Amino acid sequence: MNRPDRVAADDMAPVRAARLAVMAVFFVNGMVLGNWFPRIPAVQRDLDLGEAELGLALLGTAIGALLAMPVTGWLIARFGSRPMTRASAVALCISLPLPGMAPNLPLLALALVALGASNGALDVSMNAQAVAVERRYGRPIMTTFHAIFSTGGLAGAALAGVIAGGGVDPLPHFLGVAVPLVLLAIVASRRLLPAAVDASGSGPAFARPSRAMAGLGIVAFGVLLGEGAMADWTAVYLKETLETSAGLAAAGFAVFSLMMAVGRFAGDRLTERLGPVALVRVGGALAAAGLAMGLLVGDPATALIGFGCVGAGLSCLFPIVLSATGRTPGIAPGPALAAVSTAGYSGFLAGPPLIGFAAEAVGLRAALGLVALLCAAVATLAGAVGPAHTVDEGREPDVLVA
Repeated sequence: MNRPDRVAADDMAPVRAARLAVMAVFFVNGMVLGNWFPRIPAVQRDLDLGEAELGLALLGTAIGALLAMPVTGWLIARFGSRPMTRASAVALCISLPLPGMAPNLPLLALALVALGASNGALDVSMNAQAVAVERRYGRPIMTTFHAIFSTGGLAGAALAGVIAGGGVDPLPHFLGVAVPLVLLAIVASRRLLPAAVDASGSGPAFARPSRAMAGLGIVAFGVLLGEGAMADWTAVYLKETLETSAGLAAAGFAVFSLMMAVGRFAGDRLTERLGPVALVRVGGALAAAGLAMGLLVGDPATALIGFGCVGAGLSCLFPIVLSATGRTPGIAPGPALAAVSTAGYSGFLAGPPLIGFAAEAVGLRAALGLVALLCAAVATLAGAVGPAHTVDEGREPDVLVA
């Protein structure tokens, strides 16, 4: 019995085109965020905001994303991921200049709610489209999409650094970036798979809880909590605990990010060779062991190696979780991805403050040790990504495509 999403070998041209289109959308997403983050200090300076005021404004990004994700899942179930990916990608590009236009704190917060909502909607939509494309390929390709996102983020950050170094204000910078990106998003979205691949015309606003969904949500929460903690605390650990220079402290997150990107480019082949369960188990164990080594030895060079191991270990895990989520039996991909993405994003937001609270009580080294334990826990929960990702017994596999 053939699977309903099976694609004949001579009908793969649209699927290949859709794969390139999804890559372009992931790149646009990374470019937008990569251009925004380095300019936050300039926006803070222009509005004369204190640290607390900036933190309050940035909370708008999280609120917007968490509100948009479940709604987007429902909209995908009704209308399909193609129109939602196009609309949210365009909305994200249009939202980029808004923080540069804000004249005060309340309007900055509203601008960041819009930016966060469009980013959250795009995160769910483009991953739903990526799941549909992957199912037609018949082999893992999800981590490559996320590697392209990382590449877009790095390229955007580099571009933002050059533009900021030239003394350009945030608003003209954002406008200059947004225009070509919105054009790329519109052109690329024309090649996405049609809405019919994942639209049912109706569907629940939220995915119904199940044991499989709970396991995937827990793994997503743990993985992204670890990523958030590493993003915010590596430089602080190197600078304050190990007393390194500011330049070496900045290298901590750079090494983590580099290995994250490298791991994602290798992730699809590793998933195909080892299987998703084994790769999550190995990745979680590598992250736990690397971070533990970096913390216990207490040497800057060892810490950098450890942070690189964390980046490599965690790199493929969230894409694998999303791929498994899209194959969860009995649940439409849109609401399922929305639920798991919301759980993961909640972990990403919760990680940094939780580490901060723990550091106040037991010190930063011990607090980061909790992240190592969390990575080890993720490794023990690797089975959560297995059943929904495998081809059913007695059914032919999808066509393999190079």
